[in-house]
This record gives sequence, structure tokens and C-alpha cells, in this order.
Amino acid sequence: MVEKTKPDLLIVDDDPLITDTLNFVLSRDFSVYVAESRAQVKSLLRQLDNPPQLALIDLGLPPTPHRPDEGFRLISDLIAYSPGMKIVVLSGQSDETNARHARTLGAIEFVAKPCEPETLKNLLLSSLSIRDAEIGAAAEGGLLGRSLLMEKLRQQIAQFANAPFPVLIEGESGSGKEIVAKSLHLMSSRATRPFLALNCAAISPTLVEPTLFGYSKGAFTGATTSRAGYFEDAKDSTLFLDEIGELPLELQAKLLRVLENGEFQRVGETQGRVSNARVIAATNRDMRQEIRNGRFRADLYHRLSVFTVNVPALRDLGDDKVTLLDHFREFYARQAGVKAFSLDSKAMDLWLDYSFPGNVRELRNIVIRLITKHAGQEVNSEQLLAELDMESMDIDLPGVAVAQDFRALLEAAKRQLQVQKNFSLDATLQQWERGYVEAALLVTQGNLTQAAKLLGIHRTTLYSRMQAYAGTGMDQADKSPHSLAK
Repeated sequence: MVEKTKPDLLIVDDDPLITDTLNFVLSRDFSVYVAESRAQVKSLLRQLDNPPQLALIDLGLPPTPHRPDEGFRLISDLIAYSPGMKIVVLSGQSDETNARHARTLGAIEFVAKPCEPETLKNLLLSSLSIRDAEIGAAAEGGLLGRSLLMEKLRQQIAQFANAPFPVLIEGESGSGKEIVAKSLHLMSSRATRPFLALNCAAISPTLVEPTLFGYSKGAFTGATTSRAGYFEDAKDSTLFLDEIGELPLELQAKLLRVLENGEFQRVGETQGRVSNARVIAATNRDMRQEIRNGRFRADLYHRLSVFTVNVPALRDLGDDKVTLLDHFREFYARQAGVKAFSLDSKAMDLWLDYSFPGNVRELRNIVIRLITKHAGQEVNSEQLLAELDMESMDIDLPGVAVAQDFRALLEAAKRQLQVQKNFSLDATLQQWERGYVEAALLVTQGNLTQAAKLLGIHRTTLYSRMQAYAGTGMDQADKSPHSLAK
């Protein structure tokens, strides 16, 4: 009888008593790897053939054991290294702000210390049933939504899919860049061949070259055999280079050469090889700024961006937030064998108003938590609010009292009153009002009727206030295409 392979679990905590205890209890069900710092995790991951499916991490890690900063950075590192990794945070820093931010970054759950090991084991085992429904799902590469931005994205994919030239995919973290890359591959004539993906931020800079181009036996310490690289394995298929902005500057010239004529050499060889791989790259950085800062070659950027696809942020997709809610809610309810939850009217308003700073990845994780906690129930705004990262919001949401935002406003008002001479409340309120009017005009591209509707005032009221602003001297401020001074 063949023994069933245990899932891999990474435990990260700087307290040896905790790691020893968890290792002893959880090693019966998991293959456990232990690290006590972010640096140790990076070293460990480079030694493993495949990333662990699960991670259990503390937030207060060295060198700042009493602050969550290093733990937050580790969550981002792990998600970048392996987007499918399920991360559970086990932390003594259990205030709600830390919990929400950890979930926004990609953690699926936040557990306060102390916690029974058996409870942790059950939570980790149940998280294994969570499948990443973002990638490889349904029709049109799993790109859901009916907004104009999503329709444009689908049109671009259909237009660029069969071309042999590189594509650069730009977009925020968690917005679905890998889905777009897979869609480009699946809609091309290369669809029957393998889709190879490499995260440039997930491997040591010294290993990027042999990983991409391969190496010969004896090329460096530890090279006991010859091995092909990604370009050689991709052959006539698709090679996806994620986080391309992290590629070391010294390797960018070699990548440029492959893109121009398909030629490359294994490390330690002089023999030339040729790859016909179609390269798709992705980044969440501003590449033009990277070029200005000398961190990325302009010629490589222009070669990669023969076609450029911009993946919209979830906050810009309007009612697509509900489409994605419905999709993930039904998907994970079926996975868990439970009834889906629903949102009451106030919770739905909150859902539509929330900006989802972690994009589709954050939305998916919120749905997973709601399915786990409120299966078959109607979720109210307070229950939903507990899962959202309100620190990311610039303003209060309708009907939701966010005390911390008010305290921040109170502190700002105190500072202004203490330092500003001849303070005028009327002038200050008028400035705030003008800011909202200007924003409404920008959003509606200068349409007074639509802007008035957004602001909840009559069109004639909006017009009279614009006229009043034009005579106050405020019209000398920076002008936009829809400036109030026009």
C-alpha cells in the first residue's frame, strides 16, 4: 500500500517553544518546514523543489518582533512567490486592524494566540480544499464581468492572442494578470502546448540566469548535471515571466537578445541554442519610472511591450464586484458542500462602495471567510465590515461609522487650528465642498446633470456654486480639463 503524500506546511515563528510544539503536533498530518525569520524563509524556499501548499506565520518577526511590519512583508513575499499558497496568520498581535490588513495582503485567516493545535490542524486541513478559482476557470479564460473595461480587456486578448510577439501585462497586485496571460495562451494556436510560468521575484538573482537559460555540468558549484532552462523547455509554447520588473539589470541584455532573435546559451556553454517561445511578461510596477530610475532598460521595455494590456483594478469595475461575488460564492459553497450566504441591502451597498485594495484576490478571500463563517445565512453590514480593510478607505462609507477615520480628522483639525492664523471655518468648508464638486465633474467628464446627481444636489444648485467659486480666487488653483474656472 502506497502511503499518501502529506501536504507541505511552512511554519514561521521566532519562538522555538511554539515552533517545536506545532512541529510535534502537526507533523503527523503535514510535512513541516520551520523558519524563524523572513530571511530564513527565503533561503528555505530556494532549497525546495516546490513551494509549500500551506503557511502558518507569526506577524511579529525579527528584526521588529513587537511590530507586524515584517510579517506583512512575508505575506506579500509568499503570495508573490506562490499565488496559490494558503496562508494562515497565528499572532499575538491580534487587533482587528492587523487582521484585516493581513487578509487584504492575501492571508485566508487570522488566528489569535494562544490557539489549540487541534483547532489549527483542522483549519489548515480545511484550507486545502480551497482551490484557486481565479485561474483556468470557465469560458474566456475565466475573465468574469460585463463592464466596459472588462469587455475591452477581452477584445484585446482576442486581438493579441495569436500574434507571435511579446505582450506586457500591467496591473495592480491581485488584479488577475496571470489569468490574462493564460487566456492569451489558451486562445492562441499554442494552446495544446504547456504554459510555463516563472516569477522573477521568487528566485535568487544569482539563479535567474541558469533558471531561464539552463546550465551545463560543472558550470557552477552544485551543477552536478546539465539542465535545460525555461526558454528551452518552452520551445514553441508560451513562457510567462511574472514580476518582470524584478529581473536583475545585468540579465536584461540577455533577455533582450532572446526576444530579438531567439538565441541564447546555457550557463557554462558556448554552443548557441534557439527558442521560439512566445514571451508574455507582467508587472505591477510603473515601468517608465523604473527606466527613469535606471533600474530597467528602455530597449527591453519597448521590446516587451509590442502589445500592452492593462488589467483594471477591481475598484474601477462597478457592478462586476457583484458578478465576482456571485461566482466565487457559488463556487466555494459547492466546494465546501454548504449553502451560499447572501448579503442584506446595507451589506450589498457596503460591498459596492468598498475599494478592494487587494483586488480580485482579496475579494475571493473575503468570500471564502464568509462561506466558512456564515454559510446559508444572510450577512449584515456589521458582519461584512469585520472582513474588510477599512484602513485602506479614504472616506467613510455610507451608513458605516468608522471611528478611527473621525479621530484622524479630529487630529488634523487640531493641528490646523494650532498653527494657522486667522482660521476661517466657512473658507475651509468651502474648499472641501469645491473639492467634491471638482471630483464629480472629473468623474462625469464635465456633465453637469450627472455631476449634480452624484453629489445629491440639483443641477441649478451645482451651477450657482460653480459660479460662486469662480469669483472667490479659488480658480487660480491647478486646472483640470473640467476646471470650475472654465
